[in-house]
Amino acid sequence: MSAIHIPILRLGRPYRSLDLQRHTLANGDTLEVSVANSGLIRRDLAGLAASGEALRAIPTETLVGYMEKAAELYLHGNLPWGDGDRLQSPADYASALSLMTGLPHSLGRNNMGKVHAAMSNIRAVIAGLTRRLPLELFDSGVVRQDGLDVNFFPQTNSLGVLLPSNSPGVNSLWLPALAMKIPVVLKPGREDPLTPFRLIQAMIAAGFPREAFGFYPTTHDGGDTVLFGTGRAIAFGNDTTLKKYAPYRHIQVHGSGRSKILIGDDFADEWQQHLDPMVHAISANSGRSCINCSSILIGKNRDALADALARRLAAIEPLPRDHPEAILSGFANPKAAKAIDERLEELLQTPGAVDLTAKYRNGPRLAEAYGQTFLRPTLVVCDDLDHPLANTEYGFPFASILQVPQAKMLDVIGETLVVSAFTKDRAWSADLMTSTNIERLNLGPYSTMRVQWEQPHEGNLFEFLYRRRALQGDLVAV
Repeated sequence: MSAIHIPILRLGRPYRSLDLQRHTLANGDTLEVSVANSGLIRRDLAGLAASGEALRAIPTETLVGYMEKAAELYLHGNLPWGDGDRLQSPADYASALSLMTGLPHSLGRNNMGKVHAAMSNIRAVIAGLTRRLPLELFDSGVVRQDGLDVNFFPQTNSLGVLLPSNSPGVNSLWLPALAMKIPVVLKPGREDPLTPFRLIQAMIAAGFPREAFGFYPTTHDGGDTVLFGTGRAIAFGNDTTLKKYAPYRHIQVHGSGRSKILIGDDFADEWQQHLDPMVHAISANSGRSCINCSSILIGKNRDALADALARRLAAIEPLPRDHPEAILSGFANPKAAKAIDERLEELLQTPGAVDLTAKYRNGPRLAEAYGQTFLRPTLVVCDDLDHPLANTEYGFPFASILQVPQAKMLDVIGETLVVSAFTKDRAWSADLMTSTNIERLNLGPYSTMRVQWEQPHEGNLFEFLYRRRALQGDLVAV
C-alpha cells in the first residue's frame, strides 16, 4: 500500500507540511493532507496582488471558456490525486469522498453533477448574478446603461472561503469568483479536502493561472487568518461557530437555513397530491443542505399529512455506501450522530412534541450498519411554535410539522433561507413576496431543494465582490 499526499497550495505552489492529517482509503492506501499554520497563511496573503494580476491579464470570455472546460475535466477527467504522479479518476474521487464524509457513492455523484452544472452553466450563473450585464465589465470595468457609463470595481483583492465537509455541492458558490477575476483562498473542511482540490486541478488544467488558488487545510486559528486576511470572505458552519463572524460586514455567513414549506389554505385539502416534493425537500442529499426543508406549516389536516409523511420517511433505510439506491448518509464522526440523537431524545421529553416516525421505522433512530453510524429520518409533530424542535435543523433528514393558520405563518417563520409556498392565492403570494424574512421564494408545490442557476439562493456573489459607482466626464478607452 502507498501514501497519497495532498499538499498545501501556497497561491499555486505545492508545499508539504510537517503537520499531516492521515486518512485510510478503501483500498488500504493512506491519504496524507498537509496542514498549514496561521503564520504561513499570513505570509502568503501578502502576495495576493500578483494573483489578481494573473487573472486580470486574461479576457473574461477566455476565463469563462476555461470554466466550461474545467467542468468536463472535473466530472470525467483523470486529475492529480496530490503532488505525486498518481491520477484520480472520477470513481476514485467518489469512493474516497464517501469514505471520508459518509456520503454514499450515489449522493457523491449527484453532488458532482451539481457542481458540474454550475460550472458548465457559468454564463447563465454570471448573467443571473449581474442581472445580465455584459461579461466585458470585468475587463474594462465600465458598462453603458440607459445612455450612461457606469463603473463597476472590485471591493477586494481576494475571496476567502471556509468550506464545510457536509456537502460537496456548496463548492459551486465560490467558483464564479474566478471568472470575475477574483483569486480564492480556500480552507477545506477536514473531511472533504478532496472536492476543492479536484476542482482546482481541473481549473488549472483548463487554463486558469495556478497562482489564483490558495488551498490551506488548517486549524480554527488558520481559518480565522483566512477570513480576516482577505477583503471578502464566506464562512460555512453551524450557528454557534458562525456567531462570532456575524458582526463583520466583509464576512458572509452561511449557517442553518431553516428552510420551510408553507401550505396555503387553497392546497391544504389536496396535500396527498404533493407528498413527493415534501419528501424530497426533507430527504434529498440526506438532509445535509441548508435548503433542505426543516419545518412544514399547514392550516389544517396536520395530523393526516404528518402520518403520511412519517410513513414515507421511515421507509428510507441505511444501505451500503456503494449501493445504487443508497440515499442516507453515514456520519464521518459517529460521536456527532450520537450527540444529536441524545439531544433529540432529551428535547422530545418536553411536552408538545412527538417523533411520529418512531412507530413506523425499522429500528431506532441511531443505527450502526454496514460499518457506519446513521441517523434514520425523523419527523416531529409539534403543538407549540415555541417548542425547541419547532424551528431547528440537523444534518440528517429531520423536520417538524405544525398546524398554524395561514394568516399567522409569515409572523412566526423567522429568518428563512428558502420558503416553498404551496399556494395560488394572489393576495397571500403578494404578502410572501414582501416578506423580509424570506431569502428565496418558490411559489407553488416545489421542493425547497429546487435550484435555478440564474438565481442564487443565498446572497449575490457579484454584489459582494463588486461595487457600482457613477462615472462622469470623458471616458478614456480601456
